[in-house]
Amino acid sequence: MPDVVIAGGGSVGLATAVFLAHHGVRAHVVERRAGLSEHPRALGISPRTLEFFRETGLGESLEAVAVRSTAMWKANARTVAEIDRDRAPRRPPLVVPEVSPEMPRGHYPQDRLDAVLLPAARERGATVEFGVAVTGVEQDPDGVSVALSDGRVLRTRYLVGADGVNTAVRPALGIGTTGPGEVGDPVLNILFEADLDARFGLMPAMTEIRHPDVRGMLMSVGERRWVLHTGAPGTPEELVRTAIGADVPVTVIAAKWWRATLRMAEEFRAGRAFLVGDAARAITPLGAFGLNTGLADAHNLAWKLAMVLAGRAGERLLDTYHDERHAVAELVTRQAVLRWRNPRLHWDPSAVAERAAVGAWHAPVVAMGYRYDSAAVIDAVVDMPSTEDVLLSLDGAAGSRLPHRWVSAAVSTLDLVRSRFTVFAAEADWAEVDWADAADKAGARLGLTVGTALVADPGWPAQVGLSAGGALLVRPDGFVAWRSPVPVPEPDAVLESVLARVTGLR
Repeated sequence: MPDVVIAGGGSVGLATAVFLAHHGVRAHVVERRAGLSEHPRALGISPRTLEFFRETGLGESLEAVAVRSTAMWKANARTVAEIDRDRAPRRPPLVVPEVSPEMPRGHYPQDRLDAVLLPAARERGATVEFGVAVTGVEQDPDGVSVALSDGRVLRTRYLVGADGVNTAVRPALGIGTTGPGEVGDPVLNILFEADLDARFGLMPAMTEIRHPDVRGMLMSVGERRWVLHTGAPGTPEELVRTAIGADVPVTVIAAKWWRATLRMAEEFRAGRAFLVGDAARAITPLGAFGLNTGLADAHNLAWKLAMVLAGRAGERLLDTYHDERHAVAELVTRQAVLRWRNPRLHWDPSAVAERAAVGAWHAPVVAMGYRYDSAAVIDAVVDMPSTEDVLLSLDGAAGSRLPHRWVSAAVSTLDLVRSRFTVFAAEADWAEVDWADAADKAGARLGLTVGTALVADPGWPAQVGLSAGGALLVRPDGFVAWRSPVPVPEPDAVLESVLARVTGLR
């Protein structure tokens, strides 16, 4: 019996299998499609998402499939032939290197991401089947019975629904939804090949086509591979040629209609079953929040399931998956809708006043600056220091992602977490408490592995809000579970109590 069955073999489902395997759990993935999708779909991966793959050893594999053949700017033109390259904006990057050890090397089309995740999941012990759909779900106190389209019934301890917008798992669990559903007009996604760089020079990553007969968005998804999103009438080849505006050889690979969807599951957990990605919530595409949010769902859930399965946490820890990720999904949905109405809020870093007026956050803060408030965080600090400057938002507060700081060549503070609970303190010259001894004693009494990271950088304690002798307890996912700004008496007993509360062991 597999410990976890994952319904859905797209990016989020495969990533869930990879993240579980990283924590020692083998999953069984079933996907209703015959194989991986050839459509690129989402393109943008945030630095935070790249941190997940850095943690699981896939950083180099992702870097190898990044699309770098285009200039990373957005153009507006009647046709491709009329792009004014002399007026290309010289905008600063949305994310500064001080925020993360990972920076995007280009675009990461989802078909390329899937081509990395599928072999990675299998190499790490996951079973992945295509052409098999979930047709029914039944739960009891000991596990879940998952009925499949080929007549089999898989018995598992936990089920993860990662089967997208048209999920079969969510209705089978009786979970309702909120939101209007499909919004906007139908859009045709045309995937095609054309050597536009050879014909016009280095192309921008995105071009808003403003031809009266073909309004839409053209995006680079690979070397000589493009997608055109448009709702205009006409055959795919006619639409592409009009958008290009010049005689260039074109090969249409595929075309697929889609509509933006706004929908949120009322619950992300039902007993032994969980929803992640678009099965949990679907949002409008502008901002690339959908895929990144889904992968963050998977990352959040994986370590919690692994700890419960290993007996190192109580079932209560699994409740924090809904508490944390549902709140983030609500935040991201609001931010995506604001951008859908006014794209300038996303694309223009200088639109600070406009964002403030409507409650929009700057994109890096949406992707990396959000905070968790649940039983897995002690005394969470939910007030945001800034919705514009992500560096100010990553201040070591309980519930926030541990700030990145280089501690040696190519080693970040985030690398020191090593997918376990870790106590961070200043190096011996600054510390007045033997946190390493306290971590060892508290972990031994609870049956947990608790690491210690002593940071030598003299500016680090102030960055994370610590005085001499203070410490942070960081969760396996890199979020601060507890902060003690000053020394505490009997640190091993205090740390044991904190860990027990966070993990739900007592």
